[in-house]
Amino acid sequence: MAKRNNRVKSTNDIELKDRLVAINRVTKVTKGGRTFTFAAIVVVGNENGIVGWGLGKANEVTAAIQKGVEAAKKNLIQVPVHKGTIPHEQIAKFGGSRVLLRPASHGTGVKAGGAMRAVLESVGVTDVLAKSKGSSNPHNLVKATIAALDEMRSPATVAQNRGISVEKVFKG
Repeated sequence: MAKRNNRVKSTNDIELKDRLVAINRVTKVTKGGRTFTFAAIVVVGNENGIVGWGLGKANEVTAAIQKGVEAAKKNLIQVPVHKGTIPHEQIAKFGGSRVLLRPASHGTGVKAGGAMRAVLESVGVTDVLAKSKGSSNPHNLVKATIAALDEMRSPATVAQNRGISVEKVFKG
């Protein structure tokens, strides 16, 4: 699949909300005893079509979360959200995780679990059907969900490529 260029150029005027997806405690055994560090995976978004993820590692949980937020702000993508849902069905894969995202009618809600729910709510999707197949590793699940959202095409783009009106995209 072709790599899309939906990157957000500037984050100065965007109000982003962060969501903690997972914290992992890592133990290193040294001559002096055990050393604990923390890895936090964080998703940020403006709940209006912009989302990004980041991984932060530090000796304290709060520092790891802060580093994750800063990393997430550096790789934001723009996602087309059409009437509170995604424009079309999409399958994506990262590592052992596979995700399936399907548009849903108004009032359905976000039918997704765990890491996928955090990403979809951060992007501003209110109605979607999502299925996670394969690995439930939060890191790979977040990356697969972001990959699926990055491959989304807006109805206007599809109509322009086909040379038809936006109304015909949804009818045909």
